[in-house]
Amino acid sequence: MTSHPAPSEALVLGIESSCDETAAAVVRGGLEVLSSKVHSQIDEHAVYGGVVPEIAGRSHLRKILPVVDAALEEAGLGLDGIDAVAVTQRPGLIGSLLVGVSVAKALAFTRGLPLVPVHHIEAHVHSASMECEERPWPCVALVVSGGHTALYRAESPLAMSRLATTLDDAAGEAFDKVSWLLGCGYPGGPAVSALAREGDATRVRFPRYRPQKGELGFSFSGLKTAVLYHLRGGDALAATPEPEAIEDRADVAAAFEAAVVDVLVEQTLQACRQEGLERVLVGGGVACNGRLRRELGERAAAAGIEASFPSPAYCTDNAVMIAGLGFELLRAGRVAGLELDALAR
Repeated sequence: MTSHPAPSEALVLGIESSCDETAAAVVRGGLEVLSSKVHSQIDEHAVYGGVVPEIAGRSHLRKILPVVDAALEEAGLGLDGIDAVAVTQRPGLIGSLLVGVSVAKALAFTRGLPLVPVHHIEAHVHSASMECEERPWPCVALVVSGGHTALYRAESPLAMSRLATTLDDAAGEAFDKVSWLLGCGYPGGPAVSALAREGDATRVRFPRYRPQKGELGFSFSGLKTAVLYHLRGGDALAATPEPEAIEDRADVAAAFEAAVVDVLVEQTLQACRQEGLERVLVGGGVACNGRLRRELGERAAAAGIEASFPSPAYCTDNAVMIAGLGFELLRAGRVAGLELDALAR
């Protein structure tokens, strides 16, 4: 497909289906949001305490065309008014990604539109920049969600290099597992945070992962295990108590949340120091966490660093970030042909 630089007012249809949200949005000129529609699968996965890939893929199949139609209707446009189609190509659940990529390819082919592949993680970084009054580049970016916890150096929307990632669980995944232990429900992030507001984080002490001096990184598996052992009274072989029998549920939730946030903030600020940068963008579902927003904002400001978070609606998976970054990619001529395939990693 021949590539052409995007006009400044190009209308990009974004499609997102990397995990358990089916989303579509129309964005003008990379910043003006004309519509945003998201179908959440929370109810379909809640009984399992996490995302079931096959259920997710089948849900996307049922919902993606109605969601795209709804986004176009909200924007007051038909497909003939769209200048390009941007779609999440990687990373994510392969079955879910294939649904979005297939629909985007079909729309691009039938309408003769440029097809723009978007990296899901880079889009999360970009979502935080879309609401900044001034362009934030270069900066450190923290992406923290159910599937990803990583730090990046972002020179521009199109140039990001990874500085560090988690050795095991993502932060959001740890929230989901601890939420299951505490009987808080799914998704775990908001459920644990709600319970934590009733507790005292100082009554329980959980470990924090510390990389070797001079290194960056995350690990939440040990923290998750520490919570489990605490609930079992320190006996690794004991049965895990039922949630209603846990007397200090709220304190455990508060202490767990405090430990996660402490590690995220410490490593992010360390990355800023090592990279010599004074700006942080935070993206991903855990960026909604009130404690993270408050502590990173305060500790960053004290260090002369500005931290920016997206609006809550743009923290979790959405198509506005796909269309927004898609515009930048389109303008740079980074489009794909119909041989485009989904990639899980």
